[in-house]
Amino acid sequence: MSLGQQLAPHLPFLRRYGRALTGSQQQGDKYVRATLEAIVAAPDQFPRDVDPRLGLYRMFQGIWASANSDGEEQTSQSDAEGTEAVARARLARMTPLSRQALLLTAMEGFTPEDAAYLIEVDTSEVESLVSEALAEIEKQTRARVLIIEDEPIIAMDIETIVRDLGHEVTGVAVTRDEAVALAMEDRPGLVLADIQLADDSSGIDAVKDILAEFEVPVIFITAFPERLLTGERPEPTFLITKPFQRSTVKAAISQALFFDEATVPQAAV
Repeated sequence: MSLGQQLAPHLPFLRRYGRALTGSQQQGDKYVRATLEAIVAAPDQFPRDVDPRLGLYRMFQGIWASANSDGEEQTSQSDAEGTEAVARARLARMTPLSRQALLLTAMEGFTPEDAAYLIEVDTSEVESLVSEALAEIEKQTRARVLIIEDEPIIAMDIETIVRDLGHEVTGVAVTRDEAVALAMEDRPGLVLADIQLADDSSGIDAVKDILAEFEVPVIFITAFPERLLTGERPEPTFLITKPFQRSTVKAAISQALFFDEATVPQAAV
C-alpha cells in the first residue's frame, strides 16, 4: 500500500484538528495542504518508524511550528480585527502547547505518549498542559448555549456538560423548526447541533437558517465526521464525533468559544 493510501483515511481528522487549532476552516485547511505538499516534495522525510496517522500529525506539527515560530498569529491579515484579535487576547494568557495538548488528547484521541511525541515534550508534561488549557479557556469563556439534539439521553448528557462548564442552556430543540424558533426567541452565544433530527429534518439546515439571521459559533455532532470534512467549502470548523467522550465535548466548546469575540472581555482585546 502506498503512503498516500495509508494517509487518506486520516485526512478528514487532520482537517478537524487544523480547523480547531486555528478557529478557521480556511486557515486549518491551509496547514493541511502545506503538510501534504511537504510530504509529496520530500517523502523520505516522512516518519516511517511510527504509525502513519502519528507520522501525518507529526508532519503537520512541524509545518505549524515553523509557520508560527516568529510569533505571527495563525489567521490571515484580513481577519486581524476579528478572529485574530480574539485569539491574540487569549493566547497572551496561554501557551500554544497547552492548547495543542488539549486538542490532540481530548479531540483527536491520541494517548499522552503520542501527544508528547507530536508536540515534543516529556509525557509527564502532557497532563499538566491539558489541565492548564482547560482551566484557562473555561475561565475566559462563558456563553449561552442552544442544543439541537433529538436523542433525549444524548441531549441530557450534553446539557449536563454545558452547565458543568459554567454555561447557560437557552433550550433544547429536536427539529429544525423548533431550533430556529428557539434561536430567534432567545439568541444563543453558541450552538451545538446534531445532523439528523427527529422529523428527518437536518441540523445543518437549521444552522443555516440561524446563521442567516445572526453570527454564532457552531459545533456539529455526527457519527460520520468524514462526510463533513472533505476540504470543500463551506464546512463546519468544529465537529464532535458520536459516540463522544465528555472531554471531547469540553474541548470543542472551549475551542469554539476561544475564537468567539462575544466571550472576550472588552478590556482584553
